[in-house]
Amino acid sequence: MRFGMIGSGSWATALAKILTDNGNTIHWWIRNTSTIATLKKRRHNPRYLGAAYFDTKQLVLSANIEEVIKQSDLLIIAVPSAYVIEALSVLPNDIFAGKKIISAIKGILPTTNQLLNEYLYQNFKVDIKDYFTVLGPCHAEEVAAEKLSYLTFSGIDEALAAKIANSFTTEYIFTKVNHDILGVQYAAVLKNIYALGAGIAHGLDYGDNFLSVYITNCAHEMVAFCKKMVWDKESEEEQKSINYSSSVYLGDLLVTCYSLYSRNRTFGNMIGKGYSVTAAQLELKMIAEGYNASKCIHKTNETVLADLPIAKAIYQILWEHLPADEGFKQIEVALV
Repeated sequence: MRFGMIGSGSWATALAKILTDNGNTIHWWIRNTSTIATLKKRRHNPRYLGAAYFDTKQLVLSANIEEVIKQSDLLIIAVPSAYVIEALSVLPNDIFAGKKIISAIKGILPTTNQLLNEYLYQNFKVDIKDYFTVLGPCHAEEVAAEKLSYLTFSGIDEALAAKIANSFTTEYIFTKVNHDILGVQYAAVLKNIYALGAGIAHGLDYGDNFLSVYITNCAHEMVAFCKKMVWDKESEEEQKSINYSSSVYLGDLLVTCYSLYSRNRTFGNMIGKGYSVTAAQLELKMIAEGYNASKCIHKTNETVLADLPIAKAIYQILWEHLPADEGFKQIEVALV
């Protein structure tokens, strides 16, 4: 398989490291030509994960996204959800014909309120059977340091998902496979919202005792939403095969809420300390997916009608200017 990488942020760079460490050559689209020049000369991404070095013989770098797509069989899309449409909308609508897509995005496209697979089908006729996801509790910084991490590859074609996963399996990356391609995406979206809330709680000086109860309730909310949005529409056998406590669901929620690497937690911490949303965005200098996700889930849940008091309060804090301390007073009484 010829791999293509769309994106050059920290997660794209981490995935590129995993693939090349496993002996794969990748075609890599990087918008910034100066980044390409530095990678060729100094063998690392100057903007993200500077400690991750590459064998440049395994990299085919290009600022031409169409050329990268044409030269690849399997494309990993790893740009922040807010920029996906900007990156892809200029492409001809038949460009993904015969390609397999791996989504490395942990968010909903905010301008259309769609998962990536929905956008790709609507605009490029990418069938769900040709679409896979890579998700799980795996911070880019720990990948760069080669700390043992776990990734889950999801797809309707589990045999092909397993083959793809094998290309990412290294001494420091263990891989798993499941078929819950929609559920894992919604779980990833929700955990970013809850991690942002965990940061707000920290900024408001709540302690570990509260946080443990908060995250437990977040897990219940996540399952409740996914059940109504996805799992209740599946067969009983398919529902029984989903382990809500596995790493791609609960594990990712835990690490994103607790880890100091979590940009959502960091963003939330600033909100809890009194920063405005704009000030927190300027300070962070990276995308906190939970910000846009909170609005997208709030809008989606107007139809789904899952009981989401925590997600609702976080949405109100971020988008309706509810004071953070008042929002968490609401959350306090909702916890069980």
